[in-house]
Amino acid sequence: MRVVIAEDNALLREGLVLLLNSAGHEVVAVASSGPEILPALLEHRPDIAVLDVRMPPHFRDEGMRAARDARELIPGLPILVLSQYVEESYAAELLGGGARGIGYLLKDRVGRVDEFLDALERVATGGTALDPEVVTELLTRRRDTPIDTLTPREREVLKLMAEGHDNATIAKTLVVTERAVHKHIGNVFLKLGLPPSDSGHRRVLAVLAYLNSPQSSHS
Repeated sequence: MRVVIAEDNALLREGLVLLLNSAGHEVVAVASSGPEILPALLEHRPDIAVLDVRMPPHFRDEGMRAARDARELIPGLPILVLSQYVEESYAAELLGGGARGIGYLLKDRVGRVDEFLDALERVATGGTALDPEVVTELLTRRRDTPIDTLTPREREVLKLMAEGHDNATIAKTLVVTERAVHKHIGNVFLKLGLPPSDSGHRRVLAVLAYLNSPQSSHS
């Protein structure tokens, strides 16, 4: 894959370059400040962009704004956002434009090489990769919604679905059969009023669309 990296921390930036190159990917450009991001993306049109949320010059939301602008100018551009902390508003903003080809991970996750590379490839192919801590924030802020009608097991399944895992991985994680996972997913969709399909990325998109819909974001 051709990758553009935007990260102001030189050590992490070079580490990402080495990691991705060693995994067989090509880093076509790097950006160390907010104003450099969009031009690099427009010039190289990468398969995926890996962006830090807070970048120079102001260390506020330069990376997030660049991600939003890039998705408008290059529709469908896969973006994997890295953040030092769980910043729910940024995650919600990122997902607001559609969950396909979107990832939001904490920087600590980069040190777990296999997990990071798996998330990168999942996002690049149009999937979703949300950090477990981010998913927890998105779920726990809902009150008085159909989410509250889910059983503890159904919430576990929903959480893993939102992270982007397939049925086999969910079954392995929860130590249950895939048939049981299929049944739980059907129940989740039924209770949330969503189409009873658990195939492909559509189910993740549907769940995330629900979690970020106006009627389900009140507290």
